[in-house]
Amino acid sequence: MKKLLFSAALFAGLIFAGNVKAQDGAVDPNAPVMKFQHDTIDYGTIAHNADGYRYFKFNNTGKEPLIIKDAHGSCGCTIPTWPKEPIQPGQENEIKVHYATDRVGRFQKTVTINSNANPSSIVIYIMGNVLPDDPSTKPNTPTPTPAPVPMQKGGK
Repeated sequence: MKKLLFSAALFAGLIFAGNVKAQDGAVDPNAPVMKFQHDTIDYGTIAHNADGYRYFKFNNTGKEPLIIKDAHGSCGCTIPTWPKEPIQPGQENEIKVHYATDRVGRFQKTVTINSNANPSSIVIYIMGNVLPDDPSTKPNTPTPTPAPVPMQKGGK
């Protein structure tokens, strides 16, 4: 009898878990959808300390308002700014991304956006190459001359 009850409870638990899983995987046909014009922006080769701002334009192609919960860069040198108000269906908006161009060399970074859209998490990309300063373009600054050392009395 115990085996029968245990088997029935196990079977009911599996059925319940299967239903919960099926509900989690269901896609709301009215959910907002973030449709980006481009998911990658290539800064190209840019000068040291150049303008590090770029803009990712997107549309809400879903049927409900889109709410961006947060966005974060893959490191502290990549800072996204996103709209805080809901984006209505059919409305266009943008995510502004700032890369700290005081870092010299090639870079490839990501920004992860979390929202109520389908899918709820989207990754966009930036990449490029920051050139070092050209020493020939720096202004000539004379090297300071050390102050003369006073002579000691006694001839030495």
